[in-house]
Amino acid sequence: MSGHAIEIKTQDGVADAYLAQPDDGERYPAVLLIMDALGLRPQIERMADRIAARGFVVLAPNVFYRAGRAPLLPVPDLEDQAEREAYFKVIMPLIVGLTRELIVRDASAYLELLEEVGEGPVAIVGYCMGGRAGWHIASAFPDRVAALGAFHTGGLVTEDDDSPHLTAGRITAEVYLGHADNDQSMTPDNVATIESALDEGGVRYRSELYQGAAHGYTMADTPMYGESAAERHFAELFALLDRTIGAPAAAGRA
Repeated sequence: MSGHAIEIKTQDGVADAYLAQPDDGERYPAVLLIMDALGLRPQIERMADRIAARGFVVLAPNVFYRAGRAPLLPVPDLEDQAEREAYFKVIMPLIVGLTRELIVRDASAYLELLEEVGEGPVAIVGYCMGGRAGWHIASAFPDRVAALGAFHTGGLVTEDDDSPHLTAGRITAEVYLGHADNDQSMTPDNVATIESALDEGGVRYRSELYQGAAHGYTMADTPMYGESAAERHFAELFALLDRTIGAPAAAGRA
């Protein structure tokens, strides 16, 4: 398995990204990994490598590329309030500015790249804000996305006209939602609303609460990391991928 930095031409510029894949020269099912707010960094690359090692080609783009190449900022000490506040003062405008329109526009370039190097349709896995971006992509490209795994993802239910839950009926992918416990960005009422929207849309899905897991539980480079929850996430993700884009071939490559 090998991974390396690449560049992807988009409608608005050039996105830096990380591409991981088995190094035997064969084509493998494709996965689009969308980062959390802390950006494209070694932790994201390690996660991409782990997924790729099971027999997938994995693309992890820097979705903040309009602001510069990764890393935009070093990962702060999230337990230090001053560092955390200073970091998010810079990052929050980028998160807010990454609108559904821009996400979908960029996704066309990401999906085209994966169609060139892998097999389609693709699966998407997103973390934190990446899960929300993945939802927008799955609803915009239903014929090209077979699965969506979203972990500790907030903002799926808002009062805005473009709230993700309003487009649930456009999704044909199988969806897995792994919610963090006591997550103010995805409250129990929000979870109930997203589940209702998925039910009404006839979407195949599972929505589960990871008891005791903090928002960000998958990220081993942060204090929110929880090993048992992170390993559960990998088990659920691999099962989703095998069901939708990887089985039966992936079983022999694990």
